[in-house]
Amino acid sequence: MSLVRVHNFAVSLDGFGTGEGQTADEPFGHAGERLHEWYVETRTFREMQGREGGSRGVDDAMAANWGSGIGAEIMGRNKFGPQRGPWQDHEWNGWWGGNPPFHTPVFVLTHHTRPSVEMEGGTTFHFVDAPPKEVLRQAREAAGGLDVRIGGGVTVVRDFLAEDLVDFMHITVVPIVLGRGERLWDGTEGLEERFRIESVSTPSGVTHVTFTRR
Repeated sequence: MSLVRVHNFAVSLDGFGTGEGQTADEPFGHAGERLHEWYVETRTFREMQGREGGSRGVDDAMAANWGSGIGAEIMGRNKFGPQRGPWQDHEWNGWWGGNPPFHTPVFVLTHHTRPSVEMEGGTTFHFVDAPPKEVLRQAREAAGGLDVRIGGGVTVVRDFLAEDLVDFMHITVVPIVLGRGERLWDGTEGLEERFRIESVSTPSGVTHVTFTRR
């Protein structure tokens, strides 16, 4: 059975995985890019952008695991874009341009379905209205035996944790306090009983915490 994985998911010290007030210009609301500054400095991120350089330490080693063995992704509508309700603009296909970094089928959870969108580089967005177990069945079928990544946002990760569907999770704790937004850990009491947990801090100031199903 393929694994269900979460990678490079950053939260603040007070547990928020995104800020308040998402817009097209601010995908993470008032948090801006503060949750992801550790990531954009890595070689992995720069290579995704077609750029050279970047750090090669522990941050990069953790970041680089994001794509290995992944055959499909599941994400929430808020990660795909800032629109709410019925789709008003079918030309909007995410923040990633014409060649998104996923290079796999991506299942976007939404109550307002629309036709699939095929992008450059092997990414195809499928818009589905289904509970976690059903969308995971579809994603596993599309993944062809490879693993499925839960890409976020916060609500989607929480929903899959609530259904006990996550096998591995990499959370990066960033030393900032957001105070408001969407909190990852709400309703997850006792989570540590289901996972082996390890952590490592790096010179960038973040702490990488991994959760591996027992």
